[in-house]
Amino acid sequence: MTDRADLCRELQDTWHRDIPLAAAMAIGVVNYDGHTLAVRAPLTPNRNLHGTAFAGSLFSLCVLTGWGVMWLGLKERGASGLIVVADSHIRYRKAVSGDLVCSCTTEPAAFAASVEQLVASGRTRLALVCTIDADDKPAVIFEGTYVVHAKHEH
Repeated sequence: MTDRADLCRELQDTWHRDIPLAAAMAIGVVNYDGHTLAVRAPLTPNRNLHGTAFAGSLFSLCVLTGWGVMWLGLKERGASGLIVVADSHIRYRKAVSGDLVCSCTTEPAAFAASVEQLVASGRTRLALVCTIDADDKPAVIFEGTYVVHAKHEH
């Protein structure tokens, strides 16, 4: 197993190098414990004309957080693949007026089964929920289905 701090740096570097929007948003990994990934983006480059977080930035942060927890989980298990979000739904429940902090937690048994399916068939899918809170209440709830194809990553 590779050190999680090294994996988190590699993930953040991958985002900033390969996804220009992630660099423009100044997205950074806050923490990853093997099941939950927390990602932060400062409000300033992600604000709208009302001084709160831009809905597109909130959506993008959620998509990347889900993608990131998949990428990290696969890397930790010695697997890799082309990860894409195949379907998503987002609910904006409250304005976010500070830094955007998104978290996504995988369920260990479901993730393990997903990796087994990837190894066996070359393809898997997993539904994930990502959330952004504001004032200790859910502000954004994102539900995404991620598909992984056993192909070499960039």
